[in-house]
Amino acid sequence: MRPSGLMIDMDGTIYKGGNLIPGAIEMVEFLKKEKIPFVFLTNNSSHTIDYYFNKLKSMGFRINREHILSSTIATARFIRERRAGKKVYVVASHDVTEELETLGISSNDNDPDVVLLTFDRTITFDKINRAYHHIMNGAELIATHPDDLCPTEDAYDVDIGQFIHMLSYLTGTSPLIIGKPSLLMVEMAAGEMGVDKERMIMIGDRLYTDMRMALNAGIDSILVLSGEAKMSDVEEMESKPTYVIGSVAELPDLLRGLE
Repeated sequence: MRPSGLMIDMDGTIYKGGNLIPGAIEMVEFLKKEKIPFVFLTNNSSHTIDYYFNKLKSMGFRINREHILSSTIATARFIRERRAGKKVYVVASHDVTEELETLGISSNDNDPDVVLLTFDRTITFDKINRAYHHIMNGAELIATHPDDLCPTEDAYDVDIGQFIHMLSYLTGTSPLIIGKPSLLMVEMAAGEMGVDKERMIMIGDRLYTDMRMALNAGIDSILVLSGEAKMSDVEEMESKPTYVIGSVAELPDLLRGLE
């Protein structure tokens, strides 16, 4: 059955670090030609939407900003809608902090109700310590995503996950995580595209975020082997992805078969 829309991971799926995955641009042009709605999802909250939009444009993708949904944007919307009026202490880089301010989330270090943890590449002991004390004083810990590692061109960097584990362990609290695999991302992606979420398909390279989210949502999934997951990982899984392909270059042929 033709999908109502596609949620497409970015790093490891259409590019890896600064390297374009071969066939990714052609895949996007195919989706546009066939009028299949799509949105790029990224858990990486270390950069702004403008950063990702300009990066994709420089790589040759012909898309709009509306084609990108980051965990930062999703988290800001969640806080505005479901934590309205709450004071928020933001742990983020300068650019992301500014983006959050434009989205209505200003950092407040005076007895905040929420500690918002992003993938902050400028994180310091002072930021961690302030977050710790605020949580111990009753603030809720909200994190943009749970990833332990962030892919680069030829390796992986430490991501937000270990800081979530540390603050959760030290404070004895359970964090609220907004990004993949949270079903909040599915709801927001469906809203962005204006489609039936039950017939969407998730495409990505990670088992514990991309594929897990699809499984939790009860929707089909397409695992690409161009990023983190390997076929040997899939063979060990109890609940496997709906489809497995080498890269998004094979996606048009797969979608033609679903007509």
